[in-house]
Amino acid sequence: MSQTRPNVVCIVADDLGWRDLGCYGSPFYETPNLDALAQDGTRFTDAYASAPVCSPTRASVMTGNYPARVGVTDWIDFWGETHPARGALVDADYSDHLPHSETSIAAALGDEYRTCHVGKWHLGGADQDSLPEDHGFDANVGGCEWGAPTGEGGYFRPWDVPTLDESDGSDAGEKYDYLPDRLGSEAVAFVEDAVGEDEPFFLHYAPYLVHTPLQAPEGAVDRYRRKREALGLDDVEEFEVGDRFPAEHKRDRRIKRRLVQSDPTYAAMVEALDRNVGRVLDALERAGVAGDTVVLFTSDNGGLATAEGSPTTNRPLSEGKGWMQEGGNRVPLLLRWPGVTDASDAPDLVETPVSSPDVYPTVLEAADLPVPDGQALDGESLRAAVDGDGFDRDAVFWHYPHYGNQGGTPAAAVRSGRWKLVEFFETGGVELYDLERDVREDHDVSEYRPEKADELLDALREWREAVGARLPEDNPAYDPWPDRAGPD
Repeated sequence: MSQTRPNVVCIVADDLGWRDLGCYGSPFYETPNLDALAQDGTRFTDAYASAPVCSPTRASVMTGNYPARVGVTDWIDFWGETHPARGALVDADYSDHLPHSETSIAAALGDEYRTCHVGKWHLGGADQDSLPEDHGFDANVGGCEWGAPTGEGGYFRPWDVPTLDESDGSDAGEKYDYLPDRLGSEAVAFVEDAVGEDEPFFLHYAPYLVHTPLQAPEGAVDRYRRKREALGLDDVEEFEVGDRFPAEHKRDRRIKRRLVQSDPTYAAMVEALDRNVGRVLDALERAGVAGDTVVLFTSDNGGLATAEGSPTTNRPLSEGKGWMQEGGNRVPLLLRWPGVTDASDAPDLVETPVSSPDVYPTVLEAADLPVPDGQALDGESLRAAVDGDGFDRDAVFWHYPHYGNQGGTPAAAVRSGRWKLVEFFETGGVELYDLERDVREDHDVSEYRPEKADELLDALREWREAVGARLPEDNPAYDPWPDRAGPD
């Protein structure tokens, strides 16, 4: 190849939990391709999404900034069905699209790269001039305002995705009825078409998987039904019913926590995600460019473990999507960077806390391109964590001033080293955890380490002011319903 810069493939799964891959300890799901990617590169044990829901994290990947700085702090609800959510508080306002004042990762790569987005976008739509092509991507396949497949067939044809032609008569259009397979074909086609050109390529591949609706090809689902039976999971208690939801629009329902990974349909969806990632990796190998391509894989938030079917569990982490606990934000992150992660002194495992804003500077460092003038940057290149230089920052932050659809309440958090502090906006209370000893966050030690709690709370509030974070407000019409833990 005549190019001097590496290709980059950035893969962002949807709602994939920290323990949903074999290489992260899943006892039920099968992910051989992603496990092999972890084996070939570096696996991050303490990687985080910058929010416990999708749009904010995706905004942070696109901009290198925390969601609170960008202004996209909750999932973008184009239909206005649940926003602003109300409980004791009223959700903070937030942007319904990726602001054009931000220079996206695709725009930062500029004319040096051929860029393509495939799959989920959920950062604005045509009405806001906020589709991928409005933010610097040369091509967009399937990216729109949707946060999940909401067409007539869901994941199965007809998909009705406004930016995906399903009647074009192409091989991809005719052969695949399952949307993830179609999108996988489009990602492969882009790689095959881009190889051999003078400029390198950047592929942002965002499979809708494993977001609801829970749908997968029946053959795969049936195989996991048999596996479930063979493992004796039919006889295991799967769920624990908890308190009522704290938001008014779900006050008649209870949180339902999954205790074991055992859902056959979800397992088949994880398998489909892995299969299509494998197809893209195979395309790189066939084209002879795997050694010239940086591959990064992560997820936009923790697994869906407490509501909407509760299809997975993040245990030993607590809670899941929509919560400020570790299960809501800790996610898989795999990096294969030829010449870096395969160096003789490169670690196979990195325990340094990293976050989704780090993707942006990582891609720019790999491309040997500067941060665009005027673009703020909260992230740091992951290379520093891999080659031993270490990060300059002292902490990682979260700000989620919303009621999660999954049971979480408005909160913020900071992690510094082994310590994590959570501030709950409903009560003003804080909880402090030593994650080295208590990854499940069972033991609040703020009473025993008040100085550490005060130190982290001060840092969290200073950061919040610096990024212009918006706060929820009191709900003047709040009508407390019966005790959340009480009987129906």
